Amino acid sequence: MKKLIVNADDFGRHVSINKAILQGHASGCITSASLMPGGAAFADAVEKAAGCPSLGVGVHLTLIGEKPVLCPSQIPSLVDGEGRLVSQYPQFLARFLRGCINLSEVRAELTAQMDKVAALGIAITHVDSHQHLHVLPGITDIVLDIAAACNVKALRIPAVPLYFTGGYPYRFSQLLGRSGLTVLAKLANCKAKSRGFKMPDHFFGIVAGGGVREECLLDIVRNLPDGVSEIMVHPGDNDYVLSADTGWSHSFQAELAAVSSPQVSRLLKEQKIVLASFRDLW
Repeated sequence: MKKLIVNADDFGRHVSINKAILQGHASGCITSASLMPGGAAFADAVEKAAGCPSLGVGVHLTLIGEKPVLCPSQIPSLVDGEGRLVSQYPQFLARFLRGCINLSEVRAELTAQMDKVAALGIAITHVDSHQHLHVLPGITDIVLDIAAACNVKALRIPAVPLYFTGGYPYRFSQLLGRSGLTVLAKLANCKAKSRGFKMPDHFFGIVAGGGVREECLLDIVRNLPDGVSEIMVHPGDNDYVLSADTGWSHSFQAELAAVSSPQVSRLLKEQKIVLASFRDLW
């Protein structure tokens, strides 16, 4: 049997993203969303999720690019001079590799993020992270501890198959980075399995900075392997506003069109693919 989780990231980052996720769930194939505890539109996302119990909601743990949940003075190794989490993945990774990231502070901040969501009574279906930082050695153990403490037993494993291009050309440096991510993801998968966590068998998502367009989504569905697969998407309903807000040159609207495509819905039915969320894993 083939099961498919279509998970939208950054729920709570912007009202345009929140609106698109609910639209993609109501009229398309989105089954799950990852809620960003420090996002500027967190309250709006929580309100929308409360009115849509069929949408699976996980926690999108965040260590870059947003405001922390804790006071910046409590986590000095994680923030910049303005009290925000460091803005980019390369900056965080450089700090991490130099040993300048205090893992006790990581634990404190991520615990605060999980607690913020759990305190609202949301039935958390899974845990993942912004820019996949949860697969970094040391951080993986912290995330598993935090998830287990909240009785959450499902985790994203972002191991993108090396053959999958998503229809985008990409450079050797991108292939190298993706290979490194896949190795770390597989190590995290082994740790999670040993602790009783459940993970999808396959993962597809952004490649070479490009989004999951309709033709890409159709290609994934046509060639979906047996077992449970996750497709990570980033929909939005206003490219102009979101590009300015996120600093990311990305077609959010194209992803919304893809997950809402009648052609995709027809193909899912023809292929007898069962739509699921992370809650179905456990």
